Amino acid sequence: MNPIVSCQQVTYRYGKKLAINQLTASFPQGQAIGLLGENGAGKSTLLKLITGIMQPNAGQIKVFGETPNWQTLKRISYLGDRAQWYKFHRIQEAIQFAQQLCPNFQLSRAEHYLEFLKLNPQDFVESLSKGQMMRLQLLLCLSRDVDLYILDEPFSGIDLISREKIIELLIELLAERTATFIISTHEIYETEGLFEYVFLLKNGKIVKKGKTDQLRAELGSIQNVYREVFR
Repeated sequence: MNPIVSCQQVTYRYGKKLAINQLTASFPQGQAIGLLGENGAGKSTLLKLITGIMQPNAGQIKVFGETPNWQTLKRISYLGDRAQWYKFHRIQEAIQFAQQLCPNFQLSRAEHYLEFLKLNPQDFVESLSKGQMMRLQLLLCLSRDVDLYILDEPFSGIDLISREKIIELLIELLAERTATFIISTHEIYETEGLFEYVFLLKNGKIVKKGKTDQLRAELGSIQNVYREVFR
């Protein structure tokens, strides 16, 4: 099976800072993939390059067999930098706006997630807690019917109950969808059971990768793999 994303000798710089360093990797299709690494390892940069939001300084990226462009982006749902274009809306209005703005947005799915994630459609977005805001952003991201979901730190800095609800939702989605999920996270203990494949990124390079079952067989858990790489 062809990879859903392939990177060949990809390099990206922020001025003099080398964020992605001649990275080569193939992301398997139809898998739940964990992208793990310390702060500043290059995870968010790599995800933006995959979406096509940014272009590499050198090397080549292929998504669905094409160089990332506006057409490939229609097949990707990206939870990234927490853009809040709906800040002054009620939750229901934000959902209606997303339905008009985002290709393949499924209103019935969004309404189901409202109940599942315990969000009140009449609440104003600006009044939400950080955990509720992340639930809303995830609802908007996952209500699209696409081939690739990219989630950048969906559990960062939010409360335990919100993390549990989000993980519960992702387990449900992974069981019912054939799409590919690439999830960047530091919450390894709580999420490693989601992943079928993991990449560990250090200093802009993939330093370890593999099927989670095989990596667990080596060291007992993905946490232990992470410790071995980054200690």
